[in-house]
Amino acid sequence: MSHRTLSVESLTKVFDTPEGPVTAVKEVSLDVAAGEFFSLLGPSGCGKTTTLRMIAGLETTTSGTIRFGGRDLARLPPAQRNLGMVFQSYALFPHLTVLENAAYGLRVRGQSNERIKSRVLELLEVLGLAGLHGRYPSDLSGGQQQRVSIARALAYEPDMFLLDEPLANLDAKLRVQMREEIRRIQKELGVLALYVTHDQEEAMSVSDRIGVFQLGRLMQVGAPEDIYRDPTSLFVADFIGKINFYPAEATGSGPGGVGLRLVGGDTATVAKRHPLTPEEKASYKVPGDAVVAVRPEHQSLLPQDQESSLPGVAGRVRRALFLGNMTRYFVTCDSALGEVVVESPRPLPGITEGLDVKIAFDPADAVAFVAQGAA
Repeated sequence: MSHRTLSVESLTKVFDTPEGPVTAVKEVSLDVAAGEFFSLLGPSGCGKTTTLRMIAGLETTTSGTIRFGGRDLARLPPAQRNLGMVFQSYALFPHLTVLENAAYGLRVRGQSNERIKSRVLELLEVLGLAGLHGRYPSDLSGGQQQRVSIARALAYEPDMFLLDEPLANLDAKLRVQMREEIRRIQKELGVLALYVTHDQEEAMSVSDRIGVFQLGRLMQVGAPEDIYRDPTSLFVADFIGKINFYPAEATGSGPGGVGLRLVGGDTATVAKRHPLTPEEKASYKVPGDAVVAVRPEHQSLLPQDQESSLPGVAGRVRRALFLGNMTRYFVTCDSALGEVVVESPRPLPGITEGLDVKIAFDPADAVAFVAQGAA
């Protein structure tokens, strides 16, 4: 393992509250390689920010280890971990100029004035802030202020770059621009980055890998495409993008995958298979022992009387929504867990609102979740 790798093992945090102990993070383990952009993704209250704060030293650990470069970070105070951190709030000093704000960490470390000015001006150039070094925060836009906070975090060449919802206070268009800037800067400087967000699109667009959190647990780690195409739990499938769930009964398994009978009669053999836990079966109100999950863009709509070799279920088009780059169909379906969404790059000929249809899919694009012992 590289000495520049971050290694977190069995990290746990329990808070004592008047109502009793609350486990915010439970036995999280992950490795992040040197130069990797790794996002901690999940809904509010899932433990991702607490995990980041423990790595930063802003929160104590209940148990577990945090190692980087052969050092046990959990034993070191925050100032000795050599981390650069960017928060949701810019946290700039209003009475200091851009240069002075960005130079703060270097001054605290006793660097020479010559070294400070050279390093900060170099970073401001990289961040598109050249010529603004004499301005004050009140003279800057939100995006510029966030760039200054990034410059401050990177000025002293930290071993890790930690970002906690850094774009939450920016408007939608600026968020897209800034996330690309952060990714570009991180790759240009080659620093390991940990990025906390609840925004799936944001995480998918900038990350080398993503760790998806739920209720304090790390549910799945992988490249964005792998997590999207092959989620290992109903929660991850549901949280990352849009997806449709079709209850089914397992009929057996073989070399080609697990055999399934969809509610409504069609059968399918699905190669990608993961466990359906009792907790998720109850949470998602799954009536049978299996679920077939299919993304909206991996489905097609056919008139019910049209022959098809693909498996599917019956439904009725409730709404056809033309969005320019695609058409989204909402389909009422008794054989699905909730309303079905189908997306097509162009309007489907003859498919209109109120039409009875077959929702068809290729089993190669589906993922099966099967209860233990079912097949």
